[in-house]
Amino acid sequence: MVNLYQVKQEICEIGRRIYNRQFAAANDGNISFRLGENEVLCTPTGICKGFMEPDDLCIVDLDGNQLAGKKKRTSEILLHLTIMKERSDVKSVVHCHPPHATAFAIAREAIPQCVLPEVEVFLGEVPITQYETPGAQGFADTIRPFVHKASVAILANHGTVSWGNSVEQAYWWTEILDSYCRMLMLARSLGPLTYLNEQKSRELLKLKQRFGFDDPRLAPEMKDCDICANDVFRDRWEESGVGTRAFAPPPPMKKEQTFVAEKKEETSSLSEEQLVQLITDQVLTALKSR
Repeated sequence: MVNLYQVKQEICEIGRRIYNRQFAAANDGNISFRLGENEVLCTPTGICKGFMEPDDLCIVDLDGNQLAGKKKRTSEILLHLTIMKERSDVKSVVHCHPPHATAFAIAREAIPQCVLPEVEVFLGEVPITQYETPGAQGFADTIRPFVHKASVAILANHGTVSWGNSVEQAYWWTEILDSYCRMLMLARSLGPLTYLNEQKSRELLKLKQRFGFDDPRLAPEMKDCDICANDVFRDRWEESGVGTRAFAPPPPMKKEQTFVAEKKEETSSLSEEQLVQLITDQVLTALKSR
């Protein structure tokens, strides 16, 4: 059974972290937690998240109707409820405006992949939604295409939203994302990004799988894709105005490079005599073809 007062305290604590990290100015941002099948605890509108008290919080149903609370529920609760309706396993949603991630939201710059191990394991590809005016169901619906394939999303020209099985976990994804976006900006001032190669990236995906985290790039249909090229959500870039203008994507592996990599793998287990014979055979074959 959920301890209501304990959850309220946790939401207030995460609210203080959000405010202290400057992820929400003034009364920006909102937090929610699923209490039961049709009850969701949420932050109220018009209050600074850094100074909330447990009694300030509200309870709504899954349609957004307020059931309890002295203050009016957040105007953006439909975004939270839409995620919870799509994902029955999601317990908490956090929405705020972390400055570095929101900069990517404003520029609509795709988040580079295959750069930082922690991001590959804990976040994976981060989508950017289509823009809609905040508050209405149309705004909430912009998250639907991404809910089942991500744990955090960037809201175009707005901020971020993240979800998880606890208030703290939902907040973590936002903190990791904003920290990563800040690193990307700092790295860009020094020169072009250095991407991890495909082998190392696949090793991270396997590690992620062992940790129990899902990733769309682990699906069978993604087997032959370039896993570092933002392929999971690329088909929605045009409608959202997303591109790779500030951060050049990793260069695709050429056929010659693929052939060399395959041959290297094939010959790595050969003895010296077998390797000499293989090279001799290839030279003779090349001479005969002239």
